[in-house]
Amino acid sequence: MTIQSYETKAEVAINFSKYLVSFIASKENVNIALSGGSTPKIVFDTLAASFKTAINWNKVHLYWGDERCVAPTDDESNYKMTVTHLLSKIDIPKENVHRVKGENNPEYEANRYAEILERNLPIVHGIPQFDLVILGMGDDGHTASIFPQEINLWNVSENCVVATHPDSGQRRISITGQVINNAHTVTFLVTGAGKAEKFNEIHTKSGDYASYPASLVEPKSERLIWFADKSATGVISA
Repeated sequence: MTIQSYETKAEVAINFSKYLVSFIASKENVNIALSGGSTPKIVFDTLAASFKTAINWNKVHLYWGDERCVAPTDDESNYKMTVTHLLSKIDIPKENVHRVKGENNPEYEANRYAEILERNLPIVHGIPQFDLVILGMGDDGHTASIFPQEINLWNVSENCVVATHPDSGQRRISITGQVINNAHTVTFLVTGAGKAEKFNEIHTKSGDYASYPASLVEPKSERLIWFADKSATGVISA
């Protein structure tokens, strides 16, 4: 595990973007699972503004680690956010964008998206393998859309599941722990003081850390990088 800690969210976005440019350049074709949330939004803006011509988007295939069960035009859609802040501003082939269809029946869509992953990604250890999975972490320690009250979904045998937000009851499609931990590389994007308590419990293995799905991110490859700002890392230094 590596922790890259920066002073501000903007510095996190710039340095992650530089990392992503280098990561993509090192590979012939790249399959990436994107995250929603406020920090990826800043990263997407940075990529579009400063790095879009530094990446050969023809060799990049984009997927989503989770999606809300809403239409792609809904303001809560991770796909819509990505279109607004990145996809509409870069030259990526339409066929390279593999969205979760949040407007579908949730159970049907979880199965459909699992089949997409199985068909498109290399199968390693019997599981589809992303080159890169980008994750966020909620204030409650959730990641992707695996929440603490449904932490059992992390270890299921399916590649995609239907999860439920604990407060709103909103249903979501999420990749599972076996897909996340099978990735070649996993990165976290974590910013803001609201993340500091969970961040430190996970990294010091203290408190209720074992109840947080984010603590279960342990890729087989041992390539795990946290990109965070000082507000989120709290007492943890880079």
